[in-house]
This record gives sequence, C-alpha cells and structure tokens, in this order.
Amino acid sequence: MPTCYRHPNRETGVSCSSCGRPICTDCMTPTTVGMRCPECARQRTRVHRPAAGVAAPVATQAIIAINVIAYLAELATGAGFGSVGGTVYEKGALYGPLVEPGGEWWRLITTGFLHASFFHIAFNMVFIWFIGRSLEPAIGSARFVVAYAVSLVCGSLGVLVLEPNSVAVGASGAAFGLLGALLVEARSRGIDLWSTGLLQLALLNFAFTFLYPGIAIGAHLGGFAGGILVGILYLQADRRRLPRSASLIGGGALAVVAFVVSIAIAG
Repeated sequence: MPTCYRHPNRETGVSCSSCGRPICTDCMTPTTVGMRCPECARQRTRVHRPAAGVAAPVATQAIIAINVIAYLAELATGAGFGSVGGTVYEKGALYGPLVEPGGEWWRLITTGFLHASFFHIAFNMVFIWFIGRSLEPAIGSARFVVAYAVSLVCGSLGVLVLEPNSVAVGASGAAFGLLGALLVEARSRGIDLWSTGLLQLALLNFAFTFLYPGIAIGAHLGGFAGGILVGILYLQADRRRLPRSASLIGGGALAVVAFVVSIAIAG
C-alpha cells in the first residue's frame, strides 16, 4: 500500500484526483471531482487522473472467493443447487443450542461463509463487492479484513441474542457491518450520505430485513452495529495519529469480546 505524502507512516489507497499523490483521511478534501490533497484543494486546476489508479480490492475478492468455495463445498456434500443441505452446511450453520463453552464454537465463524441457496450467495456477494470496492481502498486491506471479522462475529452474537433457537447462515451480517463502516468513513470525510446513495441503500436493506420472511434480523442488526463500532475505532485512531497496528489490534479485540460474549450467552 502507498503511504500519505504528508504522513509517511499512514498507508492509504486513495490518491488526490488532481496531482495523484496518495493522501490519508486527515489530508482529504471532498470535491465534486473526487478527493484532493490540501494544496490542490486550494487551487482551481484541471483534474488529472493518476496513471496507477486505486489499488485493487484484493481482500474483497478473496472474501468473495472463500464464500464461493464454501458454497461449492456445500453442493459437493449433498446440497441441491438451489436448496439447503449437505454435510458442510449441517456442520457449519449457526444454531444456538450447539454453541456453548466446550461446544461447537466454530459455528460462530463458519456461519458467515455458508449460504442457503444460489440466490442467497449471489445477493450477498454482489453486496460485498459493491461495498468493498469503495471501503477497502479507503481504509486498507488489513483494516477491511478486521472490519469483516468484527461484523461477522457481531452478527452471530445478534442471532444468539434475538433468535437463539433458529438456524442461521450467510454473509449478510458481515456485509451489513461493512456498510456500517463505510457510512462512518464517508461521514468522517464530509461526504453527503444521501447524495451518494449510501443512506438509501441502508434504509432499503433494513426495510427488506424486517419485511421479508426468513431473514436473520439479529445477524443484520448485530453486524451493522459491529461495523459502526469498528469504523468509529478506526476514525478515532486516525484522529489521534496512532499507528495503523493499534487500530488493527483494537478491532481484533472487539471481535474477541463479541466471540466470548456469544459463547457465554449460548451457554
């Protein structure tokens, strides 16, 4: 990852839309033609696109690939193409009574990589791609992965709190968390959430969550809350000019706390 030209200790995937220099969150000025560095923001110059562009969202692509591989494993172990089933699904789906101290704790994690149907995984992967291609370059791949992990575990915690006796699978809890983190990131840069469509996207998805039957409401609410929390953590770490590793450790601690609380609730 490139580093900010004014803060060499900060990695960033965003470049000034005028001069092309990499800039961190403290150095970004939102304009109608993209983010600009402090010097270019004071000038009315013609926009020059950098040759290299923004780094590819490799973590987003990797997460999508893992989900697809897991779904293929479900199909290979007995599930129909459009139906629930298979050994992988049965061993990895989240089911509260089986998660307890000394029990099948891995279900808190594996549930976020399994899906009930082709439509289920297709919708979630498109959602993750849409959010990830904007969020990952803005916060970096390592932070993106940690945000995904926090959102996934918080989504599992939400299921155990609100729907402890239901079976839940899907990456939607983690996807909602990424959306929450993106909202925090965009708002911190002074970007109007309504004009970008992010606020409408969140409202639409929450309406779908509560109106469509069979959706794990706890996963969506828990994941979204986890994403907002980790987004605020990243924001505060940047404002205090803490090392990038500090925010990663803090995010990891959030995931561990959610994981421990989940097992305690299940027990």
